[in-house]
Amino acid sequence: MKLHYKQQGTGYPVLLIHGLFGSLSNLGILAKHLLENDYQVISVDALNHGFSPRSESMNYQTQANSIKDLCDQLAIEQCAIVGHSMGGKVAMATAQLYPDLVSAIVVADIAPVAYQHNHQAVFSGLNSFDVATVTSRSEADQLLAHYINEPSVRQFLLKSLIKAENGWTWLFDVQRLSRCYHNIIDWEPLGVFNQPCLFIKGQNSDYIVSQQQLSTVQQFPKAELKVITASGHWLHAEKPATFNRLTERFLGTHI
Repeated sequence: MKLHYKQQGTGYPVLLIHGLFGSLSNLGILAKHLLENDYQVISVDALNHGFSPRSESMNYQTQANSIKDLCDQLAIEQCAIVGHSMGGKVAMATAQLYPDLVSAIVVADIAPVAYQHNHQAVFSGLNSFDVATVTSRSEADQLLAHYINEPSVRQFLLKSLIKAENGWTWLFDVQRLSRCYHNIIDWEPLGVFNQPCLFIKGQNSDYIVSQQQLSTVQQFPKAELKVITASGHWLHAEKPATFNRLTERFLGTHI
């Protein structure tokens, strides 16, 4: 399966992988920052997202294999990977499965552990109406608001709402994501990655907690942790200057 991607620049390759319900544009501010610092940036649409292939499997071995296939396609022998949330797990899985390919990873607000279901309201909202029948983005927002209270979450989802020939459609595959959700929140270690790793936590987010430290260090012995104050799970969008600076400084030190 050939992932959809956007390749820019000519320096050391850095792959950027978005989170659940996102697309390759989500880390666009970081992409611009890295390009200004002479990196080659490959922004990726994950499986069942954006314009990448649809799949009935989203376990992390499958997703890591899709990243390896993309690197082979682009003749990339070694790279760094930055991933947010689900994309962070894809980065970790790829590093564990293909340590010769990956020189370093930056993981934004996710840990190498299994999580409990916490997207029920989002799926309920997405499944509550036929998106092809809505007449505007604002109408879709009103329909989602019956299930999703947070305007920021609705706005994030609406970034993936586009108008096609036959009406509005989501860039992500709602039904396949729902069927694959147990894979997305799950985690089974695929090895030990002994190269540099930076975990960046949003101070107000509960996706990385102290109880996960032992599991993280067992799988990533060289893991470092940074915390961005006054930020939540979407730390790269809430505090982009800080997130970009931490990421670029880490990459500049370790690759």
